[in-house]
Amino acid sequence: MIRICLVGEIASGKTFISKHFGYPVFNADQEVIKVYKNNRNCFKKLNKKFPNNITEFPILKTELRKILDKKNIKIISKIVHPYVRYGLNKFLKKNYKKKFVVLDIPLIIENNLVKKKDILIYVKNSKKIILNRLKKRGNYNKKIINVLKSEQSSINRKIKLSKFVIDNRYEKKKTLKQIKKIKRIINDRSSFRHWNNRFKGFRGT
Repeated sequence: MIRICLVGEIASGKTFISKHFGYPVFNADQEVIKVYKNNRNCFKKLNKKFPNNITEFPILKTELRKILDKKNIKIISKIVHPYVRYGLNKFLKKNYKKKFVVLDIPLIIENNLVKKKDILIYVKNSKKIILNRLKKRGNYNKKIINVLKSEQSSINRKIKLSKFVIDNRYEKKKTLKQIKKIKRIINDRSSFRHWNNRFKGFRGT
């Protein structure tokens, strides 16, 4: 099984792209929602740390957003991430016979989850499009976005570690064409012999 890992800025279009590879997808954000909704142990730990804020189960994201800052996000992440990793491991075991899977995990680099044979793909988008998407979500908060960004690696580091870049600034047709091209390359070279020398530098063309 080879893991395709999507990296990029918040709201760059990673989730949209993950669905169009046609492979099983693990979405960390959706896994977090499941944890907040179903995991009482997680609730108890968060309630212990934030007894005046996290008081209801299922956990309300609106309550978490009220306490989100650079200090608290580290505390919350330390509690929540092990449950997300558990979900990831279940997903990988379930799909271990698949040739490819797609991992949509925002902090996959920062949490040292990248494996040697993983294929990292950076999803590129413009600041204007990203900002418009964030505002359309209805709960846009610049302070919270900056807190979340502070936890992530720089764009340059993500690009440097990536085998491919998908340029998602244009119409859907162009994005799907890039996905199709990448799929063709990785299927033709699934042994990954001389991978870096042959294909490093594909940049959404």
